Amino acid sequence: MQSYTIRRSFLAPLGILLLLTLLLFAVVLAQGQPTVKAVILAILLVPVSALFVESFFRRVGVDNEQVTVFKPFRQKSLRFAEITSVETILVKKRAFITLSSTESFLILSNAYAEFPEMVRNLLEKVPSESVTEETARMAEAPPVKSSDIVSCWFAVVLMAIILVLQFV
Repeated sequence: MQSYTIRRSFLAPLGILLLLTLLLFAVVLAQGQPTVKAVILAILLVPVSALFVESFFRRVGVDNEQVTVFKPFRQKSLRFAEITSVETILVKKRAFITLSSTESFLILSNAYAEFPEMVRNLLEKVPSESVTEETARMAEAPPVKSSDIVSCWFAVVLMAIILVLQFV
């Protein structure tokens, strides 16, 4: 089984952001700063933690029979023989591939490492009549998205500055 995970170049800054946010939360509590700061940080920690855990454990497995998406506490599979449609949605540099059958569907994005290889691997295994023309074109040169990585590093820098300012 071929396995594809979320890009580590995204997970690294996201993990650092999570650690910095936890550290800032601890500093705010230890310094006895206003409760509002602690509440805001606690609220911020929920989505950052959820996104990190979801992204860290998410992976796509492709074997000769099916494609399976593994997420924390759940997984979903589609057999290649049952796939009736493979479509693409492009939004700027963000690409989504939808694999559909009569009963279910999977949506995969270019947030995965080795996305071009994953797309080629999938298109080799699905029934060729189910692949749209747009998807075939996109597979020739899949877009690479890096703005999420840049945004995450920007958030890390901001959080580090805020943390340093707590001691000044």
